[in-house]
Amino acid sequence: MGGTQDGAPVQAPDGARERSPGGERLPGALLFDFDGLLCDTEAAGHRAWCELYAEHGRAFPASTWREMVGREDGELLAVRRLVGGDGGEGDAAHAEELLARRRWRKRQLCSREPLRPGAFELLQEAARAGVPAAVVSSGPASWVAGHLERLGVRELFALLVTGDQVRRPKPHPEPYLLALRRLGRGAGEAVAFEDSPVGVRAARAAGVWCVAVDNAAGGPADLSEADAVLDTLADFRLTAPYGGGRHDRVRPETSEGFAV
Repeated sequence: MGGTQDGAPVQAPDGARERSPGGERLPGALLFDFDGLLCDTEAAGHRAWCELYAEHGRAFPASTWREMVGREDGELLAVRRLVGGDGGEGDAAHAEELLARRRWRKRQLCSREPLRPGAFELLQEAARAGVPAAVVSSGPASWVAGHLERLGVRELFALLVTGDQVRRPKPHPEPYLLALRRLGRGAGEAVAFEDSPVGVRAARAAGVWCVAVDNAAGGPADLSEADAVLDTLADFRLTAPYGGGRHDRVRPETSEGFAV
């Protein structure tokens, strides 16, 4: 069983379910981000931005990448900083042309990306245990579903919640709250998996226990707000989901700071 840094056992949220014969504590649902978490599209995306900025004689700033990851409007932020100008019609047209080229390059790179380590095994284990899995992503449905089909794991997900299904994307908790409602689960029953500070904030604001998994694309992210941080999904234990990371803690459910 996982523990805190001082070795004391970690208390599971009240909604965690016990299953026989071993009496293991199993979560009621697993909620996965997609980009950078299940498939390393973030590395491909970062490379595409680096190439685009380099064409304009500039280095792609690490600070811009950290600010945009996990945000629905992230690519607009990055291209506007590249184009500059006064935001007039000419600048907007140039920005759209650059975005189209960058999106094509990202799709080309992403088509080669496999599942990240441990993802397939964890999804199979959850399916065998009867624990439903869902994707909770800021990306559009066509992007997420297309890659899940390509990777051969679409059927392992009971539900996809994507950015085009919500009014308020991450870091707002709405995507997670929608997933919980559709699955018929309470926040205390679920475990979320994220790889960005924006995603971690969304999960925590929804009251969901959040496990962060490092993604080195663009440099290390600050994942300290997560309840546990793992190197890969292979390090997660379904029968001991509320401990065992580099740090873990018990916290109350909260949506503080957001109108829900």
